[in-house]
Amino acid sequence: MTTISTALPYIRDRFTWLGYFMLAYYAYMQATLGPLMPFLRAELSLSYFMSGLHLSAFAAGMIIAGLTGDYAAARFGRRRVFWGGGAGMALGGILLIVGQHPAVTIGASLMMGVIGSYTLVMVQSTLSDHHGERRAIALTESNVWASISATLAPALISLGEQASIGWRIAPLAGAVLWFVLRLTYGREPMPKPIADDPGAATSGRRAPLPRVFWIFWLMIVLGVSVEWCMIFWGADFLETSVGLPRITATGSMTYFFAATVIGRIAGSRLTRITTPINLLVLAVLLVIIGFPIFWLGQTAAVNIIGLVAVGLGVSNLFPMTLSAVTSIAPHHSDRVSARAALGAGTAILISPQILATAADDIGIFNAYGIAGLLCVAMLILTVSAWYVTR
Repeated sequence: MTTISTALPYIRDRFTWLGYFMLAYYAYMQATLGPLMPFLRAELSLSYFMSGLHLSAFAAGMIIAGLTGDYAAARFGRRRVFWGGGAGMALGGILLIVGQHPAVTIGASLMMGVIGSYTLVMVQSTLSDHHGERRAIALTESNVWASISATLAPALISLGEQASIGWRIAPLAGAVLWFVLRLTYGREPMPKPIADDPGAATSGRRAPLPRVFWIFWLMIVLGVSVEWCMIFWGADFLETSVGLPRITATGSMTYFFAATVIGRIAGSRLTRITTPINLLVLAVLLVIIGFPIFWLGQTAAVNIIGLVAVGLGVSNLFPMTLSAVTSIAPHHSDRVSARAALGAGTAILISPQILATAADDIGIFNAYGIAGLLCVAMLILTVSAWYVTR
């Protein structure tokens, strides 16, 4: 296991805070899509399938950004891709606000996914290069800030509706945030890429990934699938199946995002005393316990308790899975990270849309049984991975 030297303090300088704020901005804008969808669906008379295409477009954009981010940075420079990605996310949010046809709003989601996700790629790479061997601290803390900002999206949408301002205040606030960051940090220099070790790169490219990696890769796909089925359709489920008013159902998703914040903070502390695979088992057990409570609860309070339990569990599925598989294949970190991103993007692209298609035919309550099956499959894979890596 690789350890980090504590001889030098971890310094949060201006660029570090810029990275935190930009990742928080990205996570906030991404998180607006699910909670605002019930209102957009009602305004444009969209089916569940058409609503799901918004998230599918965003996920497809993430995959494109993951495949082309390095090329874009090499061609145009890190600064332009870093700030241009944020501008694309803001512009996509504005188009989502003004769009009165699904072709426009789905196109806006695609723009946010492609151009906006360049910011995600750049924040992670620049923070890693800026902090070197202490990059784990930077990436963990930045994701805590991202989780905190994501909790604001459903809360602001709910408050906007209650104040008769409307849900559009949420993406507009995100666009304003990008403008403020650009004015405040626009001249901050970008860290330069750290040169790869030629020997490691050569050996890493030729050697195949260990077979156990693909168990973890499937766990990433399943874990992200469950997480995004909750994010994108949780508010609709609480409204349609539980019977909460639309504004209350949307606001209740704040509990889910708050749980992910608490879960990631706790996970970052627990990694100091136990292994990622043990924490992964704990996270999956929380999801397995919480999901039936959320799905089958007979009162809103019980459903929300299950929602919180699922949020606590899913918050650590991706980071702990990635940490576990990186420790298994430490000389293939670039390839492991790329395949992990591919798995996450694929899950976001496919799983919520499958649930949406089923919901159009059998109702959203029955459709959520798909997410339950994903939880069971994830438990089986987690036990298998734990046994293989003991």
